[in-house]
Amino acid sequence: MANIISLVVFSVLITVRGSIIFPDYDLTYQEPRIVGGEDAPEGGIPYQVSLRSKLNSHFCGGSILNNRWVLTAAHCTVGQSSKSIQVVVGTNTLKSGGDQYSVDTIIIHKDYNSYLITNDVSVIRVTENIEFTEKIKPIQLPERDTESGASLLLTGWGRLSYPGSLPNKLQMINLTALSTERCQSLMNKVNPVYDTQICSLTKSGEGACHGDSGGPLVEDGKIVGIVSWGMPCARGYPDVYTRVYSFKDWILENISDQGENASSEITE
Repeated sequence: MANIISLVVFSVLITVRGSIIFPDYDLTYQEPRIVGGEDAPEGGIPYQVSLRSKLNSHFCGGSILNNRWVLTAAHCTVGQSSKSIQVVVGTNTLKSGGDQYSVDTIIIHKDYNSYLITNDVSVIRVTENIEFTEKIKPIQLPERDTESGASLLLTGWGRLSYPGSLPNKLQMINLTALSTERCQSLMNKVNPVYDTQICSLTKSGEGACHGDSGGPLVEDGKIVGIVSWGMPCARGYPDVYTRVYSFKDWILENISDQGENASSEITE
C-alpha cells in the first residue's frame, strides 16, 4: 500500500499526486485504482510494471517500453530519486513473484504542471537489461491517435471500491474513450481537460480508483494512455490519462539515451 500522500488545496478541490477529490472526502486518499474490474489472467499483461519503494511498497504502475526503459506518469516520479525506486516486472501479484530491477535514471517532462496536471509523463531507465520471458514483454507505442468511442483496456493494482480492500492480484477492466469535448464539459467544474489527454467513461461503478497512477491504458495492444487523474471513485465522472500519442516524439527522443533537451533528468 502506498504511503499517505500530502495534500494541496486547489480552489474548492484538493489535488493528490494527480488525483482530485472534494475536500469532504477522507484525507488519507491515495492514488487511482480500478473499481469494477476482474483479475487479469496470469501472464496476460506482460508489459505491466509495479513501481515500488525500497521497502517493497507499491505506489504506482508503469509499462515496459524496451529492455531498459519504463513509461509512467510524471507525478509518480516527482520527488523521487533513482535510489528510492525499484521496478518489479513479471508478476500479477504484489505479495510475491516477479523480477526486480534498480533504477539509474528518471526523466520527467520539463513542462509537467502539477497544478493543471498537464504533461504528466516520465520515463525510467533500469540499471541492467530486463530479461524478456512469456510473462515479461514490452508494449508498443501507438501508430495513430485514439478516437472517441475506442475500446480500451486499463490494468493495475488497487482498491476494488472506495473505501474498500486492496487486491493482491492485478486487475483489468474494459473502458470506452470519451471525446475531449464531452470530457471537458463533464469536468469543467473540476479541472481543465486538454487535447493531450484521453478520457474514459463507461458507467458509475466502473473505472479508476486509488494506486494505478502511471499505469497503462491500452488500445489494440498498444499503450495509448498513462493513468493521470480523476474523481474518486467510479462515481460517474471520466478518468483522465496522459495521451501517449501526443508525447510519442518526446518518449522516443528520451529513451534513445540521447535526448535531454526536453526533460528534467535525475541521476543519483
